[in-house]
Amino acid sequence: QVQLVESGGGLVQPGGSLRLSCAASRVIFSVYAMGWYRQAPGKQRELVATITNSGITNYADSVKGRFTISRDNAKNTVYLQMNSLKPDDTAVYYCNADWKPQLAPRREYWGQGTQVTVSS
Repeated sequence: QVQLVESGGGLVQPGGSLRLSCAASRVIFSVYAMGWYRQAPGKQRELVATITNSGITNYADSVKGRFTISRDNAKNTVYLQMNSLKPDDTAVYYCNADWKPQLAPRREYWGQGTQVTVSS
């Protein structure tokens, strides 16, 4: 059973920083594209940032210049460094692993989520 375990969430003041981590187990981590998504109360889940297996990154416009996604294949871990946090960043943040093999069905997994609250 594939597991994605997020950590690093919490309460932070506006302008502060947090670093989220997502540790993957029971997967060939290096082949997966990894991503962070978030869901605020009453809103749909939205993409925050993704990183391909070759390290190409993509960000939502709302976090560009403030958030950085990175991965360490040796540690089977993906990170999300969040700086200059705003109250609008408050949400549950979810880790995602996504792989479409050439001759096999797509494989996609989600973590259980970690709460990030930005408030004074």
